[in-house]
Amino acid sequence: MSSSFHRLPVFDPRTVPIVGVDAHLPRVAQAAQQPDALRQRFAAPPPWSPEIRQEPRFIDRAPAQAAVLVPIVLRERPTVLLTERTAHLSTHSGQVAFPGGRSDPQDADAAATALREAQEEVGLEPEAVEVLGPLATYTTGTAFVVTPVVGLVRPGQVLRPNPHEVADIFEVPLDFLLDPAHHQRHLLQWQGQQREWFAMPYQDGEQQRFIWGATAGMLRNLYRFLLA
Repeated sequence: MSSSFHRLPVFDPRTVPIVGVDAHLPRVAQAAQQPDALRQRFAAPPPWSPEIRQEPRFIDRAPAQAAVLVPIVLRERPTVLLTERTAHLSTHSGQVAFPGGRSDPQDADAAATALREAQEEVGLEPEAVEVLGPLATYTTGTAFVVTPVVGLVRPGQVLRPNPHEVADIFEVPLDFLLDPAHHQRHLLQWQGQQREWFAMPYQDGEQQRFIWGATAGMLRNLYRFLLA
């Protein structure tokens, strides 16, 4: 593991103070979350501005291109498919994440990266995904320039998580994630630097799924895109 990663802050994000909840903001209308409305939005995007483009940098290295798939499963109540990363990974271990990873030279574009990584990580076949399009890039504190690629997924897929990378796969209702009443703001002071991020805790039966950091930031940008 690179010594650069030893400078990353180590903390439990659940214990970092909440400084606000955005319940005062409007929710994305249910009609705007339906498949045809999502297709139309990506086919003719309105003017919009992502709320978060870049996190404070925690390591000194050249930026690396990456992509993630934002998989919206077409259930009666649409959901977003997410993963929990395994605990032994060198970065972002145990965190909730979208399927995705670093771009390879043979990838034609960000969508190709996202689909390849989703197949490798969770066994989602590319043929089961209708790619709608990308959101604005999101640069993480670990210097990954991530392109979120939104896609519609046919329900009923047999998924096969890669045990080296993925500890669990789960789904969260899309309307829960697009309701800012569930968007918490957290603030951390670290080495003279302030870091503020979003969290969207979701109670999944007896287990709380703590969605935060880059994943929550990209979902927040999706919220802004669909609300524009």
